[in-house]
Amino acid sequence: MASTDGERANGRKRVLAVDVGTGTQDILLFESDRTIENCFQMVMPSPTVIVAERIHQATADGRPVLLTGRTMGGGPCGWAARDLAQAGFPCYATPDAARTLDDDLRMVEREGLRIVDDAEALRIREREGDRLVELTMRDFDGAAIRSALTAFGVDPVVDAVAVAAFDHGAAPPGVSDRAFRFDAITERVRQRADALAFAYRAEDLPGDLTRLAAVGADAALYGDMPVFVMDTGAAALAGALEDPVVRGHDECLVANIGNFHTLAFHLRAGKILALFEHHTGILDRAKLEGYLRELAAGTLTNARIFDDSGHGALTLESPTQANGATPFFAVTGPRRALLRGSSLAPYEATPHGDMMLAGCFGLLRAVAALDSDFASAIAGVLGNA
Repeated sequence: MASTDGERANGRKRVLAVDVGTGTQDILLFESDRTIENCFQMVMPSPTVIVAERIHQATADGRPVLLTGRTMGGGPCGWAARDLAQAGFPCYATPDAARTLDDDLRMVEREGLRIVDDAEALRIREREGDRLVELTMRDFDGAAIRSALTAFGVDPVVDAVAVAAFDHGAAPPGVSDRAFRFDAITERVRQRADALAFAYRAEDLPGDLTRLAAVGADAALYGDMPVFVMDTGAAALAGALEDPVVRGHDECLVANIGNFHTLAFHLRAGKILALFEHHTGILDRAKLEGYLRELAAGTLTNARIFDDSGHGALTLESPTQANGATPFFAVTGPRRALLRGSSLAPYEATPHGDMMLAGCFGLLRAVAALDSDFASAIAGVLGNA
């Protein structure tokens, strides 16, 4: 095995960091007695993609589906569930699982899904028998990760688990989830204007972050250890700052272009001056370049992004660039190719030589900041923040 209880007793720290995206989940097993390049890693399909593929197969086979478990990231799995229902096949969901599609369960039922309690779910299992496809909804599958590590002779026992996921927050009925999320972002950044504003011990989460709460609950099943959660965009920002080229610029723009969401920041000495969040699918190169230039100039308004079906924009401090010049610009994320060849001359950040693990590196910095027991071990491998 890759580690022993004796090694851990001698001060070795091991952290399982998992960055859950829409396309992939990026997994890093940090060990404080290895260089970061030699720490084990996996890039696997995201949970929502896995569930979506299983629902698509059920639709092709004409089989009913029962969704149980917790609230998780939607997108592909939500669309697949709607397609199944609209194809005329039964799709049942327990309330927490159904909130993956919408926090308002009435809206879920309008899509054709049937909300059932545990007793009804049991009757469905008995009635449908082997025809039923039952899927457990969750963003963190500790059993799968343990199995994968063990299959390669790697000890799955760790000292902490840290998971990043995107959480809109549970918006009240009638309130835009885009506006609700960005209002929460605004509040957090006004309290603490850096990436760690979006990192929490699982037990300290705000009550409306229901997806992250579900992630924390599943991560807690991995073992008796601290659990940390963080927003994916902020984790990517913290990870991008691990690149010495990015960190070497006092003032810069950093954009994480994800599969579904783009989150961009204007920073000075690591402090957030301004930011915006949009849906990647709505952006092309020209539009994104324009928004980034306005972000750098301090002229981008919340209404401009929100009215374009994005989440919003916020400016806390005016820029200092002379003559409207755009500061150094770094980009990360799985869709960073959107800006290749851009007049903004983006630098593709590769923290510790691995762009796909940027969120995991950001998670490690969050763990170090939130728990002093891990600070020196993480700094010993990653360097001082």
